Amino acid sequence: MKEQVLSTHDGGRLALYSYGTQGAPGERRVVLIGGAFLTALIYRPFSIALAKGLGEGWAVDVYDRRGRGSSSGQPADYSMATEIEDVRTVMDATGARNILGHSLGGSVALNAVQEFTGTPYVPDKLAVYDAAVNIDGSIDTGWLDGFEDAVDRGKVGHALAHMKKATKPGSAMARIPEPVLAGLMAVLSRTKMNRMFQEVMPSGVGELRAAYNEADHARDFSVLPANTHFMAGGKSPGYYKATAERLHAAVPGSTYELSPKCFHGSIPAAVGELVTDISEYFKG
Repeated sequence: MKEQVLSTHDGGRLALYSYGTQGAPGERRVVLIGGAFLTALIYRPFSIALAKGLGEGWAVDVYDRRGRGSSSGQPADYSMATEIEDVRTVMDATGARNILGHSLGGSVALNAVQEFTGTPYVPDKLAVYDAAVNIDGSIDTGWLDGFEDAVDRGKVGHALAHMKKATKPGSAMARIPEPVLAGLMAVLSRTKMNRMFQEVMPSGVGELRAAYNEADHARDFSVLPANTHFMAGGKSPGYYKATAERLHAAVPGSTYELSPKCFHGSIPAAVGELVTDISEYFKG
């Protein structure tokens, strides 16, 4: 693994980690853009597995987005434009010609490539898995106010409860009364994973607002390259599948793949089926 610190357009910094063949050419490099609340460290097992799946001569570059890991915090004027410029910075530094986005990182990837239309930054291949894009109001954002209030007050359990109930509608967890669920989440927040989650909560509020506050329309993304690959997990919340299908229908020449056995966290979990499918797409 190779570690770098990149300077951003606005005086910040991005921590970048590269796996696989050092010095791999741009056409054999994949930039991985992670989801909300997740650090590059969480994606290390997947990055290693994907680099192996792609084979000799390939590299996977994953970076800490603003407000997490060793990257600098979100600037005062943080927005999706900040994320897009950071993607440009990583592509400049690595020369990568391929992009993979997961969850909210999928939203960043799609918005970035939409912005790059007509420029050399349009990637050779673009894939997103369970992209968290608010298409025609497909994502309920009503929970964000309560989530933000809980984060501001340091109520970790309540913040987690708001998010769990919103992101897993129809599940047994969603049916638990919020005060009870908040107590449960407070206990779980003591685990190592949730302590890390707690550290990135403030930046999570900003990135969720940036991605969800304005509903996009599927046709807005019709300018994406024809070889864009939309993916969704069969065991993920239904709106990810619905979003992928709408975007696939709007982007001429794009492809869609449903992974029946996979869930929303299958990428950071480095599920073998998904690693294989993604490797085949980029190598194909």
